[in-house]
Amino acid sequence: MAGDVIVGVDLGGTNVRAAAVRGGKIVARAVRRVSGKAAEEVVLGEIFETIDEVIGSGVAGIGIGVPSVVDVKRGIVYAVENIPAWREVPLKDKLESRYGCPAYVNNDANAFALGELHFGKGRGYRNMVAVTIGTGLGSGIIIDGRLYSGPNCGAGEIGSIPYRDATIERYAAGPFFKDRAGVGGDVVFERAERGDAEAVRLFHAFGYELGHAILTILYAYDPELIVLGGSIARAFSFFEGGMRERLKSFAYQHALKKLVIACSENEDVAILGAAALYIDASNRNR
Repeated sequence: MAGDVIVGVDLGGTNVRAAAVRGGKIVARAVRRVSGKAAEEVVLGEIFETIDEVIGSGVAGIGIGVPSVVDVKRGIVYAVENIPAWREVPLKDKLESRYGCPAYVNNDANAFALGELHFGKGRGYRNMVAVTIGTGLGSGIIIDGRLYSGPNCGAGEIGSIPYRDATIERYAAGPFFKDRAGVGGDVVFERAERGDAEAVRLFHAFGYELGHAILTILYAYDPELIVLGGSIARAFSFFEGGMRERLKSFAYQHALKKLVIACSENEDVAILGAAALYIDASNRNR
């Protein structure tokens, strides 16, 4: 498989990125704006055009991560965030029909987890959870070296678990800063870097709330490693203290001492993770 070329595709709400990946290295890449308010076929055409820029002969397969719920077995995408026309799209069938190779579709947080497992902080681990912290809170679950999506692609939806008067996502992702400061986490991060005491205090409080999400993950999955990614993860040094404070309540402190919590460092992990959807599927078929 090391010599095979896999195309990885990362679909976002504003653009689509595609890359040809060989041996864990990106050998060609392309990016294109997505007409989020356009018709289903228009957006699909933009994805095809982006893939066309990087695909060549002898491609083993295609993997694509999307910000939505996916019927993983059939590759049907439902209700894509920021693309209203994509309510129910048989993306796997459309990709395989156009390119004549296997295609695998999954949630973008799951693709992120596979990217970290094969090409990032997760190398050498068998059980891990990857958490994306941005406008929302997403996570991907790796059990015994394989992605676990659940039959409805719903495994790892930690952010949707009820918490206080809302959900965990409301307190452990971007909405926290909107509610408390009326601005995005990126603005608060800039203020914290300038030494603003209120911004630093706010991140400590955020870390405490994120700690609850980490506790939930620990009790549910008992991972060896938790990898944090997404835009807000850049502020780890500001919220780590609050997070660690919250983790002091974990019932199994001996296990906590063995847990590794790390931040993603690979800027291409999303697109590599999309390519890794093919690797994960190939491993299952052995």
